[in-house]
Amino acid sequence: MKETYVFDYINENEFHKLERSLKKYNMLAFKRLNFTYYPQLKNGQFLGEIVSKNKDKGTVTYELKLPTDVMFSKVHGDIKLHYHVYEKDHVVMLDKLTPEEILSEGHQSELETYKGVMVSKQHSDKDIFKINLLNMIQK
Repeated sequence: MKETYVFDYINENEFHKLERSLKKYNMLAFKRLNFTYYPQLKNGQFLGEIVSKNKDKGTVTYELKLPTDVMFSKVHGDIKLHYHVYEKDHVVMLDKLTPEEILSEGHQSELETYKGVMVSKQHSDKDIFKINLLNMIQK
């Protein structure tokens, strides 16, 4: 019988905050993460790009790109799940979701949108400029 992998967290509270923010602002990525990717990870099907390997500790670090809107991706960056796999112990260590800055800010307070894209309260001018620039380029 094939052993399943167990999830563990580097910082569980912070990870769940980012996860709740992802649920609030990008439901497609949240659903894909919870209902497609997590079950595959538990079954030992590791998804995403291998970032590094540590033979001494027996770990492999992965980055998994989650589905997101093209405009959000261009303004804030791709949403990625970072995780480590301990193959000997059958543990998947969930590290973080990126871009951390916008997701953690979205957890702390309600974010506004501009032309359908989340805008950071700290860098609103910069985000709005990027959105306007990308819209001008598309025309």
